[in-house]
Amino acid sequence: MAFWNNNECLTRSELEKIQLERLKWQVKYAYENVPFYKNKWDEIGLKPEHIQTLKDIQKIPFTVKDDLRQNYPDKMFAVDNSEIVRIHGSSGTTGKPIIVGYTRNDMENWTECCARMATAAGVTNKDTAQISFGYGLFTGGFGLHYGLERVGATVIPVSSGNTERQIMFLQDLKSTVLVATPSYVLRIAEVLGEMGLTKDDIFLRVGMFGGEGHTTEMREQIEASLGIFDTQNHGLTELCGPGLSYECLEHTGMHINEDFFIAEIINPETGEVLPEGSEGELVLSTLTKEGIPMLRYRTKDITKLHYEQCSCGRTNARMELVKGRSDDMMVIRGVNVFPSQIESVLMNIEGIGQQYQLIVTTEKFTDRMEVQVELADGSMIASYANLEQLTNEIRYKLKTTLLIDTKVTLLNPKTLERTAGKSKRVIDKRNKAF
Repeated sequence: MAFWNNNECLTRSELEKIQLERLKWQVKYAYENVPFYKNKWDEIGLKPEHIQTLKDIQKIPFTVKDDLRQNYPDKMFAVDNSEIVRIHGSSGTTGKPIIVGYTRNDMENWTECCARMATAAGVTNKDTAQISFGYGLFTGGFGLHYGLERVGATVIPVSSGNTERQIMFLQDLKSTVLVATPSYVLRIAEVLGEMGLTKDDIFLRVGMFGGEGHTTEMREQIEASLGIFDTQNHGLTELCGPGLSYECLEHTGMHINEDFFIAEIINPETGEVLPEGSEGELVLSTLTKEGIPMLRYRTKDITKLHYEQCSCGRTNARMELVKGRSDDMMVIRGVNVFPSQIESVLMNIEGIGQQYQLIVTTEKFTDRMEVQVELADGSMIASYANLEQLTNEIRYKLKTTLLIDTKVTLLNPKTLERTAGKSKRVIDKRNKAF
C-alpha cells in the first residue's frame, strides 16, 4: 500500500504532539491577527495561553458560516492582501459568497493534502486525470489539479459541462482517473449510453468524487456503469476545499489529515462534545492556515469518527461517509428524514432511473412529501398496471425506511433537470415563518 507522507502513519501520541504544537500556534496567530477572534475571546476571558492541551480546544467558541458572511469580504483574513496569492469562495448563487484567502504556504499545504488523497485512491504518475469540476471560485477543480500534478499524473482541466466533449476526451486521451461530482458522473454514464457506447469504450479505472455526498447504492451504480473504482472525498470551502478527508482503497471511511485539522463530534442541538464513536455534527479546526484561520468551525455535516488503524496502514482518524447535513435534515410529521435515506431506497429498486427530487409542502397544517423519480424506460408509461405496481413498491419501501407515507410520482426519462455541478435534490415549499 502506497503512502504519500509518513505523517499518515504516525502513532496516536506522535500525531497528538504535532497537533498540540500547531494548535497553540494557530490559536495565538488567530488572536493576534484576526480582530474577530480577539474580540470574541476577550468577551469570555479566553487567552491563547489558556490552550495547553488538546482538550482545551473545547474552551474556544464555535465559528459558524454566518460569521464569515458578516465579515465579508476579508475581515477574517489574518494577513495583508499582499500576502494572499489566491482567493476562493462558496459556490452558492444567492447573497454574498463565503470568501477565503490563501497564502503561498496555504497553497503548499493544500497541495500536500490533495497529493495524499490522490495516492490513497491509487493514482500514480502513470495516470491521466480528467478534472470535470468547474474551475472558478469553487475550490474543487484547483485543489485536485495541483495535488494530482504533485503525484505526477497527467492532468486534463476540461472543467464541467459539454458532456459529449467529456466523453470524447475520455476516449481519445485515454483518461484513467475522473474527478467530478457524483451526480455529474451519472450524467456522463447516461450520455455514454445515448451515444451507443459502454464502459468498454473508455479507459477509466479510478473516480475521485466530491462536492456532494453519495450513498453506497449510488456508488454501486457508478462503478457498474463506468467500470470505475469509486472513492469519495470531503472538503469545505471555508477550510481548504478537497483534501480535508478522503477514502483509501479499503473503503473503510475517509481519512482526515489530522496534522492539518482537528476533528470533533458534537451534539448539533446542545453543542456538547460527544464520546468517541458517537454520531453527531462534525466540527473542524485548522492548524496551519495563514490566510484565514478557522477554529471550531461547525460544518453541519452529520457523521462519526473512528480512530483504530485502517487496514491500509494509515493511522489518522477516519470519518464515515456523511449521512447528511443537520440543516438538510427534514422533519416530516415529527420524523427526522435525510435525503440520503431516500436515495438508498431508490437506488435498489429496478425500473427507475438515477434522477430524483423531493418536494415538501404543507397541506391543512400537515407536512407532505412527494418523491419524484424518473423511469428507466419510458415505454412503461403505456402500462398502467406496471406503473401502479412500481409506485406501490416505492411507497412501501420508503415507508418501511422512513416510517412515514410519501406520495410517489413517476416521470418520463430525462424529465428532471441535469447539472454539471451539485444536484438540487430537495425543494422545501413549507412556510417556515412559524
